[in-house]
Amino acid sequence: MLAEILNDIMENRRLTSLFQPIVDFKTGNVTGYEALMRGPSDSPLHAPTAMLSVADRVGRLAELDRLCREVHIANFVACKLPGRLFLNVCPATLMQKDFRSGMTRRVLRESGLTPDKVVIELTEHHPIEDFEPVRRAIAHYRAMGFAVAIDDLGAGYAGLRLWSELRPDFVKLDRHFIQNIDADPTKGQFVRSMQEIAAELGCSTIAEGIETEAEFRAVSKLGVAYGQGYFFARPSARPDIYLEADRSAVVRHGVWRPVSGGRARNVACLIRRVPSVHPAIRVHEVADIFVDLPSVQALAVVGEEDKPIGLVSRHRFMNMLGSRYGRDLYGRMAVSKFMEPQPLIIEKDQPLEQLSQLITSSREFTSLDDFIITENGSYVGTGTLLGLLREITDLQISHARHANPLTMLPGNVLINEHLDHLLSQKVAFAACYCDLDHFKPFNDTYGYRRGDQVICLVGRLLEEETDCHRDFIGHIGGDDFLVIFRSDDWQRRCAEILRRFDEEVIAFYDRKDLEQGGIWSEARDGSRQFFPLISLSIGAVHSSNGAFTSCHAISSAAVEMKHQAKKVSGSHLFVDRRQHTFSAANEVLQESVFRPATDDPAGCPSFSSVPLHFPIDGQ
Repeated sequence: MLAEILNDIMENRRLTSLFQPIVDFKTGNVTGYEALMRGPSDSPLHAPTAMLSVADRVGRLAELDRLCREVHIANFVACKLPGRLFLNVCPATLMQKDFRSGMTRRVLRESGLTPDKVVIELTEHHPIEDFEPVRRAIAHYRAMGFAVAIDDLGAGYAGLRLWSELRPDFVKLDRHFIQNIDADPTKGQFVRSMQEIAAELGCSTIAEGIETEAEFRAVSKLGVAYGQGYFFARPSARPDIYLEADRSAVVRHGVWRPVSGGRARNVACLIRRVPSVHPAIRVHEVADIFVDLPSVQALAVVGEEDKPIGLVSRHRFMNMLGSRYGRDLYGRMAVSKFMEPQPLIIEKDQPLEQLSQLITSSREFTSLDDFIITENGSYVGTGTLLGLLREITDLQISHARHANPLTMLPGNVLINEHLDHLLSQKVAFAACYCDLDHFKPFNDTYGYRRGDQVICLVGRLLEEETDCHRDFIGHIGGDDFLVIFRSDDWQRRCAEILRRFDEEVIAFYDRKDLEQGGIWSEARDGSRQFFPLISLSIGAVHSSNGAFTSCHAISSAAVEMKHQAKKVSGSHLFVDRRQHTFSAANEVLQESVFRPATDDPAGCPSFSSVPLHFPIDGQ
């Protein structure tokens, strides 16, 4: 019965392709799609596992595999999807004569797709007894231009052996290791180890089954390059080529950050003071305006109370008017009949990155070459895509020149610019100097790669616990950071940073070191000493009452408070209250920070609650 259903499906090509995006964590863009097979929705063979099982049982697995490739390639091209197509292939199928004879390359050629756009994704449905034929087959397809991926690493029969034998371009980490990874240090350790191996072999990792923002953040901080899962998008027969705006914002956060301070940019810098037109103005009058203003590429159509309602593009408008009898037919009509009714409208005080995200992730606007800029909803001018690109390029070049290469956070030059800008504007802020305790022995013991991961952990926590619209994060160098808070609840945010750091840093230690509450390492004087687990010290100063006149004075004061914080064991915030008055800073905040007790280095620690307090008057 099932064999007959399978035969009907294959004879009539009753297969559906679903495509799930694979997202590049560096850019936030979709870099490719995995093709997933489905049978008819009303069939007992709708699920791919059921179809493959029946095909295997009746000896038609290779035939079904070939048919799926043909259907996926055709549908991928028909959908005009960007990036690479990831095709699931059983290793045994690679050695079939029809596969090696060039059938897949022929189908690609007929569809207009080149081999460099295809990744052969090996799935392990059966154990591989002889690796040599598979290795030779993969070398053959690589020579033709295909890339290779291993699917579900950690869930198959011989994943690590296959990895070492084939040296694939991509390794897909099984969803088992990704599910709840944010709350499971053991899974984090597994993924960290696989990522380290991948980095040594020059292989890119893809995390499968990402379903929550917390899981995404956990795998991205471990250095995983790509991801797919329901958090980004579900498989679809007609997938989007962009992530939804909210998902894109999460992925892009920390990839390209606005440069704050004196070089801050918002949409106001793009304003072109171009006259607007009334919706009732005649077409021939608008044509005369374009003739008189040759540099103007678009005119805003503005209604009552200076509210923009549309946009007239020079190119489209003049082409319409320049057609045969165009002026005679349309010249006396109202321009509102020919305007683009859904232009992009944005307030002038919005950050440039928000405008960039609107342009790259939205399809609802009829024109994006030009847009309308408003102030409190009223028209003030227009902007151009070219102008936006120039500003963003300028910012990115400046940021790249002065950013820390590890975290890509602003470095010392941008930190000083930002502090000087706030001081010149007499804006109140708190400067918090963040520094790791016992970091050198950790780095000496575990190596720079894991040390860099701890530094990146600090950077990520600072980003997640600050307000990107009000606060500024700078990476001074090494394990030193400076956060410039304008958020009123900055002390609560610092407390949460410390709490989360103590929770998450334990994932970077081996079990034996966790059990003894720290590590034995060489001290600066050459002696063998015991060092507790890494903690985070924060020293804070406030700019109220005009106490500081330069960024250097603030830096010196913050460093002094940091040294005071480091005198207290464990993660701690020390606030300088000697010269400043805070609206809510005179209260003592109590938080519980859980970390291993280290009184007995040789013993197995218990976990105790250590009060986190803010000293008053520098005490």
